[in-house]
Amino acid sequence: MKIACIGEVMIELSPAGEGLMRAGVAGDSFNTAVYLSRLLGPGVVSYVTALGCDPQSDRIMDAIAAEGIATDLCERVPDGLPGLYMITLDDRGERSFAYWRSTSAARGLFSRAGGIGPDTLAGFDVIYLSAITLAVIAPEARARLLDWLAGFRDRGGKVAFDSNYRPRLWPDAETARTEIGRFWSATDIALPSLDDEEALTGMIGSEATVARFRVLGVGTGALKRGAAGPVALDGSGAALRVPRADRVTDTTAAGDSFNAGFIAATLTGASATAAMAAGHALAARVIAHPGAIIPRSAMPTA
Repeated sequence: MKIACIGEVMIELSPAGEGLMRAGVAGDSFNTAVYLSRLLGPGVVSYVTALGCDPQSDRIMDAIAAEGIATDLCERVPDGLPGLYMITLDDRGERSFAYWRSTSAARGLFSRAGGIGPDTLAGFDVIYLSAITLAVIAPEARARLLDWLAGFRDRGGKVAFDSNYRPRLWPDAETARTEIGRFWSATDIALPSLDDEEALTGMIGSEATVARFRVLGVGTGALKRGAAGPVALDGSGAALRVPRADRVTDTTAAGDSFNAGFIAATLTGASATAAMAAGHALAARVIAHPGAIIPRSAMPTA
């Protein structure tokens, strides 16, 4: 099994006490890649992105490699820089973000002359990406990737996709709705969030959203509903009742880690209910710690 996770990995600044910030490495699809690698073992996951040749990009490359994730599809751009974001937390652990990413090297992924293209993904079994990936790369790169994914799926490859709708990354809601909808139609393992889907489509409630994915032909996945628990998208309508989290320190990467737990369990033959339980167990550990990437020692045990 070989999995390629596509997206942008950034320098993360998270709260570390009064007036202090902790520097880390994170990004939605990268967070999922890290947890997938920890669950499935080194050498299974590759990360696909573009970075600069500066010290912070070197730091990111070291962090990717330290997680057992292959870096051979991390394009290096001589004058590029990575993006940066800062997390602010409220007293309930809910987070807000400030971003500095307009000149991120990842914006040129799949569109630079002489750079990597979708064809470099041909040897993988599963491609994972999110709507943030789509928003960051250029429109022509999105179109090129979508066209390539059709042939990839015809050859037996699987596409896993997370909505992760961030309005400020898109020129307007209609563009986001259209582009994200195109990729849902090319998805095998769907991992939408109810709040994202409601904001994008205007459809309110999990029943309407689950029915929409049935019409799209999605046969595997889960609709994430926060504390209400996920609902399977396999046609069974199975819902996972989740206990209240013992501790919520930082909800950053809650959805990203759920995705990793769900995908890893699904790829190893688990039922939809068991995969949702695996995703929830990992997400519950992640939100009890600050930042997107928790210590290895805090990972749930089998």
